[in-house]
Amino acid sequence: MAASVMAAVLIAPVACSPTDDWHDGQEDVTESGTGDESGGESGGESGGQEGDREFETAEQAVVNMGAGWNLGNTLDSNSGDTQNMWIEAWSSRTTKDYETAWGQPVTTRELIHMFKEAGFGAIRVPVTWYPHMGTITLYDTKKWDPSTWSGTQVDPLWMARVQEVVDYVIDEGLYCILNVHHDTGASDTAWLIAGEEEFSAAEYRFRALWDQIAGRFRDYGEKLLFEAYNEMLDKYDSWCFASFASDARYDAEAAQSAYNGINSYARAFAETVRSSGGNNAQRNIIVNTYGGCSGDGTWSSHLKEPLSNLQIPEEPGHIAVQVHSYWDAAKFSSQKADIDLLFKNLDTYVVKRLGVPAIIGEWGGSANGDDGANVTFAGYFSRKAKDSGIAAYWWMGLSDGEDRAVPRWSMPLTKDAILQPYAGN
Repeated sequence: MAASVMAAVLIAPVACSPTDDWHDGQEDVTESGTGDESGGESGGESGGQEGDREFETAEQAVVNMGAGWNLGNTLDSNSGDTQNMWIEAWSSRTTKDYETAWGQPVTTRELIHMFKEAGFGAIRVPVTWYPHMGTITLYDTKKWDPSTWSGTQVDPLWMARVQEVVDYVIDEGLYCILNVHHDTGASDTAWLIAGEEEFSAAEYRFRALWDQIAGRFRDYGEKLLFEAYNEMLDKYDSWCFASFASDARYDAEAAQSAYNGINSYARAFAETVRSSGGNNAQRNIIVNTYGGCSGDGTWSSHLKEPLSNLQIPEEPGHIAVQVHSYWDAAKFSSQKADIDLLFKNLDTYVVKRLGVPAIIGEWGGSANGDDGANVTFAGYFSRKAKDSGIAAYWWMGLSDGEDRAVPRWSMPLTKDAILQPYAGN
């Protein structure tokens, strides 16, 4: 039904502008039965004890990642609308039903191998978890009242499929970032909201989720990183900076509550992962700024607040900070100075202020055309990232839709432009 609509490639917005009230992404929704809190077995090269060897630092990992790509619209797919839980209502809720709901084929090892052979060093695996936690009960055929959501256990079949995809990445020798994705965002199915009261309401389920994820992957080696949450927004669903979507366009008290909430989620995530045993005491972990905002633009004095208000929950060493950054490739010449400023800001607010490396977990040029504009933009941005010691993960389109099933490239020229700065490394 709605699958044909949901299949469209999702592109996140360009750099924040005064009119940005929306963002990318479909969202998530599902249900599940009982879960599995056990550690799970590591497949192939995926797991493996590191013995007494210390994991590389986050700074070393970020440099070693090279060019990255997002396996988007796949394990992050979900219904995303409490008034139209179409996946839950009209499918059998199998792992395949969710994985293919937004128009992508089932992920294969061959797809991941293609990225490895091309020269990519890392893949981010976005995962939406809420549809697969506890029990989601619909009413009026397709509607969901989140206040009736019960239980925290992750469906063991879903966890097994997530692990299988992670193993594809790790067994190819690539870095893998595993996250909590459309459990955040502007959809009314998002349950992770930036705010002090909102954190208190979600803390138990958030910790329970990360306890299960961390437990399952506790014995994996240093190339698996955990990302706490994706693009978490305030109660107004504000992009660019907290409280931007309020009637006043800025509310200092609400904004501070949102930033405090982000820091609380980051602390709860770090505490849960570090106490889960195995290699997780030294695993490299990632916390994101409010909304994944990177401070792009100069039109408001509040744009840098997501960067300046973030606090890391532990001492530097095995932690990195992530932002997202989208632009309009067709306007590259006029945006080039702001792109340069982005990397300067990351150095100022993340590397120097916090003493940790930065990751650009999503970036793109606002369209999936494999044309001269995207090639020029992508080549420049990728070079800036490499020269700045920042790992950058292109969002989706390089291999998309049916091309993933072959597999083959959808944007071969853009792919080459992204990889060129890393040639010979």
